[in-house]
Amino acid sequence: MSAPLADLFPGFAARTVETGAGEQGGAGIFLRTGGEGPPLLLIHGYPQTHVMWHRVAPALAERFTLVIPDLRGYGQSSVPASDADHYAYSKRAMAGDFVEVMAALGHDRFHVAGHDRGGRVAYRLALDHPDRVQKIAVLDIVPTYAMWQGFDIDFAMKVYHWIFLAQPNPLPEMLISRAPVEYLDYTIASWTKAKSLAAFDDRALVHYRAFFSQPERIHACCEDYRAGQDYDYRADTVDAEAGNRIAAPLLALWGAAGIPSETESPLETWRAWAGDVTGMAVDSGHFVCEENPDATAAALLDFFGG
Repeated sequence: MSAPLADLFPGFAARTVETGAGEQGGAGIFLRTGGEGPPLLLIHGYPQTHVMWHRVAPALAERFTLVIPDLRGYGQSSVPASDADHYAYSKRAMAGDFVEVMAALGHDRFHVAGHDRGGRVAYRLALDHPDRVQKIAVLDIVPTYAMWQGFDIDFAMKVYHWIFLAQPNPLPEMLISRAPVEYLDYTIASWTKAKSLAAFDDRALVHYRAFFSQPERIHACCEDYRAGQDYDYRADTVDAEAGNRIAAPLLALWGAAGIPSETESPLETWRAWAGDVTGMAVDSGHFVCEENPDATAAALLDFFGG
């Protein structure tokens, strides 16, 4: 990153926490912290960074101590080596990172909200570490298991990136690296309600483009999706077949014009995975925090503060 990136979290501290005490192996997790109150972990998704929370963070920070990290391989976090089983970029490994991060910050129990891939990390965290999670919010996703089980021709055309990014190395990396910024801009614009970049702060776009222009991070993102097709799907299948359910209260938010809105029923899908589920659609596309930050922040405050 040649030029300094804009600070979209004024008053927040920045630090990197080294993980690696558990099975998942090590990563240097960059994060921002700020606010006062009970701890709330906010996890971003693809193809973004922690910056995606910048429009809802001020309201949330009035009532919560926010921890806003970059996923391993994304943003300013380190890029662990990939492996044949794709475990290094599995949601289990990423969830393990955040158990260690939160413990290092003095938070043994906490709330968690995740958008997109971050939502998949959040629900894996709630399943694998139920003693850690008080409440969980998942933004514009349904479980990985439900996504793969629900694939048909029409759905595959809408979420083609799931299949494209999971292709063996180096196919997607080779194609994306030819025009990474153009790919990024097209992708995120196509997932908004307006089908444009108008919803995004120009300073945030600079962050996203800077990280996504690095070949090692393009590879990490593809490994994330390869894990989704392989390790994560198998982990979800084990839980689904065993009847394992999320113990924490769960809030599901999805864009009225987002990807989960194309599925049969996001709320009923989550009720098969958790016992205490509430939720609603937000007037937006996929990027609820940037397309409709007021409604998203209000729903999160009502849920976590209730």
